[in-house]
Amino acid sequence: MKRPPPGRSIVVTTQGESFRAFVPAPLPPKPPLEWSPALRRKFDDALVAIGRLDAVSALLPNAELLLYSFVRQEAVLSSQIEGTQSSLADLLLFEADEQPGVPIEDAREVSRCVAAMAHGLNRLRGGFPLSLRLLREMHGELLDHPRGRGKAPGDFRCSQVWIGGTRPCNAVFVPPPADKLAECLDQFERFLHDDPEPTSPLVKAALAHVQFETIHPFLDGNGRIGRLLIVLQLVADGVLREPMLYPSLFFKTHRALYYELLGDVRL
Repeated sequence: MKRPPPGRSIVVTTQGESFRAFVPAPLPPKPPLEWSPALRRKFDDALVAIGRLDAVSALLPNAELLLYSFVRQEAVLSSQIEGTQSSLADLLLFEADEQPGVPIEDAREVSRCVAAMAHGLNRLRGGFPLSLRLLREMHGELLDHPRGRGKAPGDFRCSQVWIGGTRPCNAVFVPPPADKLAECLDQFERFLHDDPEPTSPLVKAALAHVQFETIHPFLDGNGRIGRLLIVLQLVADGVLREPMLYPSLFFKTHRALYYELLGDVRL
């Protein structure tokens, strides 16, 4: 049976210019994902590895110190993917009210990424669900700095965005137009809440990340919020008790492969 496309390409006309935008199909995929024996082994190995990682938070006497470092390392690496130059040392100097070795705004941007993660985790621990509202709150925290205040912090976009190129007609990828956002995001939130059916948490974290980046619901900060979403999803589903995982290390090391595979899913 031929698998249906992962979404549809629609023609959009803005200011007299026509281009194609991609509207992703709702999750989970229909028909379901095909599990080869090799993929199943990798999935099982990943679950075992995450279980071992989770056990560290309960066994180590200095787990809080590790968490302090891991959350900041994720923020640094994720921000570096977006072009920020701050290192972990620069971030720690900034937090200690010392002068970092990079422009102060770079260090401040990374500190807002830490704040966004902390806000999300605190809300989850208080019983708040992983939801669109929570992602908007985190986005407001992320862009609470001079560079971000003109980019609608905490609000979904009301205009077209694109990735690569100088305008939508020559972009590498064009996410859904603003008038399709509400439908896409409603379906996305239902998936996060296992509606219409449950999805294995590890698979859900991967699919949700790709879907979020494809929808690109904010004017700025989509990459950082989308990568934080991976860890938040695993915590919300009980796979990790603490955010002792920073996936941006892999994404930064293999950035070209990361972007290539995101594009392949859409095709």
